[in-house]
Amino acid sequence: MARSVWTGTRERLARLASTPGAGAVFGSAGHGWMLQPPLPADELAEAETQLRVEFPAGYRSFLTEVGSGGAGPAYGLFPLRTVGGRWQWDGDGADLTGLSTLDRPFPHVEAFNPADGLPAPPQPGQYVTTAEFNAAEDAYWERYDAVVLDPAHSTGLLYLCHLGCARREALVVSGPARGQMWADDIAGGGGFRPLGDDDGAPLDFARWYLRWLELAEDQVTGSVDG
Repeated sequence: MARSVWTGTRERLARLASTPGAGAVFGSAGHGWMLQPPLPADELAEAETQLRVEFPAGYRSFLTEVGSGGAGPAYGLFPLRTVGGRWQWDGDGADLTGLSTLDRPFPHVEAFNPADGLPAPPQPGQYVTTAEFNAAEDAYWERYDAVVLDPAHSTGLLYLCHLGCARREALVVSGPARGQMWADDIAGGGGFRPLGDDDGAPLDFARWYLRWLELAEDQVTGSVDG
């Protein structure tokens, strides 16, 4: 049998959990190095059928071989589970995944910012009275939110983790960038962008996860050796 990319992953996480200094890894207090149990194949098939998508290979095999969520980049992977018979992800920002639109193509292959092209926000000096400025500002930000926070921007994106300050990372499951990991930096004004490896190559789920694990091991080992 061919060796899986995930061989030894659970054991590596267990070693980290028992190593002094592992608590210093960013976000580890959130996931505690714990994994949810893997999904049985029939439950994975049920989830994919309900959501009308087949998950990219790396994430699909992670779910069945490693776990359905838990220890992972930042504050951890959002777990996939059923709630009232509905398959969904649980976590801070997991609700950004449009369950009814996950099968619709995410159309982008390059970074984009929905805020591009919007006018600058109003400034107090442009208005005679404070009341006029406040009204203009409220109208501007209402318009801004309607454009920038439109869920249509994230169709086909599966949100997987929260980095803090409303920044999140997601897996493209439908569209031309299928299989790539992307950052959602809308909260910081940065828009959406594909994530790249050290050589600039697009990160798929397996490389994204294992890269995080390697960096965590290096950090913990370095703190112990030091």
